[in-house]
Amino acid sequence: MRLVISAAVCVLVLFSYAAAYDPLDPNGNVTIKWDVVSWTPDGYVAVVTMSNFQMFRHIMNPGWTLSWSWAKKEVIWSMVGAQTTEQGDCSKFKGNVPHCCKKTPTVVDLLPGVPYNQQFSNCCKGGVVAAWGQDPSSAVSSFQVSIGLAGTSNKTVKLPKNFTLLGPGPGYTCGPAKVVPSTVFLTADKRRKTQALMTWNVTCTYSQFLARKNPGCCVSLSSFYNETITPCPSCACGCQNKRNCIKSDSKRINMVGIHTPKKDNEPLLQCTHHMCPIRVHWHVKLNYMDYWRVKVAVTNFNYRMNYSLWTLAVQHPNLNNVTQVFSFDYKPILPYESINDTGMFYGMKYFNDLLMEAGPTGNVQSEILLQKDKDTFTLKQGWAFPRKVYFNGEECMLPPPDTYPILPNSAPVNLLNFTVFILTMLVMLALW
Repeated sequence: MRLVISAAVCVLVLFSYAAAYDPLDPNGNVTIKWDVVSWTPDGYVAVVTMSNFQMFRHIMNPGWTLSWSWAKKEVIWSMVGAQTTEQGDCSKFKGNVPHCCKKTPTVVDLLPGVPYNQQFSNCCKGGVVAAWGQDPSSAVSSFQVSIGLAGTSNKTVKLPKNFTLLGPGPGYTCGPAKVVPSTVFLTADKRRKTQALMTWNVTCTYSQFLARKNPGCCVSLSSFYNETITPCPSCACGCQNKRNCIKSDSKRINMVGIHTPKKDNEPLLQCTHHMCPIRVHWHVKLNYMDYWRVKVAVTNFNYRMNYSLWTLAVQHPNLNNVTQVFSFDYKPILPYESINDTGMFYGMKYFNDLLMEAGPTGNVQSEILLQKDKDTFTLKQGWAFPRKVYFNGEECMLPPPDTYPILPNSAPVNLLNFTVFILTMLVMLALW
């Protein structure tokens, strides 16, 4: 009996780690770093920095939400660059009243345009944080917090615990805070280094299994050599929203307020057989002697969502030799240095980095020119189609392999014999 229980526990532990592991981004995580920059009479001042080290998964609108539990009876005296959603019961304080007295504070980023004296470096973006692979300079969010009723030295400070990150919904699992070597800062003139008095890190990893029951996108396929279009699988993203969906020609689309996002981000989808908010279409367009060409289109079927800073990650063996990408920016992703088969596509800034809501403008598209490796290139057995597709870090459902567009049957024997006959006659005439 003990052996069975032990085996079950091991399986659960292994599954929990596997669920948060992404083979295309094995080192991706969100690291939350606390740097104590000064001690106060009853606590400390810390700079909290959230770094999104995920290559193709960003934190989209309405942004991140961070919470934790205090180890003792700490309070937050003040914050710069962020705020807690609730103050809590601060009735025991007279005179100066803390910003937050809750045992488990919940913190959100400030919105753009707040007064200058409330701003902090890398703050005030509404909680939106870019993916590291897309824009490292925008993959950081930070704020400053002053803590009271806390330890006043490295030995007396108790680390917060039970960290929770929503980005913006569920899916992240955060580990315990761990003390690490103090962060070293460089002054503006780059002539002097300073050091944090104490530093601890919290690492959060993402699991699509925890985030949602069904995929959030699907893939359809087509090719120049077959008239058949392989659609997204039926109910690829679940059909629970089918009762509330809207047909593309419905008059409800023009109703005032119908496009306004809900607080819980509940989608309003266009009625489709797949019922996905996002469809990625991969079309094998042309086959040249030394190159081949693919057209990629991303379509939004959600009437309540605009996707800013969107990303599209694709795994295909020929992405090791991309010649040109039209209309999208492109960056190879090398999770394993010896294998170059994954790339990230994203919109050009101020051109198509915003995927609009469902409708006539709710799509973005590009073409990719790839150089052939004559030892591996083939149009047979679906080789020209992607192995994995991710939109905004969510893996999309691909059609079953046996439904992929296939090459047409070989030409009839009599047609081949006729071709051989013509060629033979031409050769004989030339010799004669």
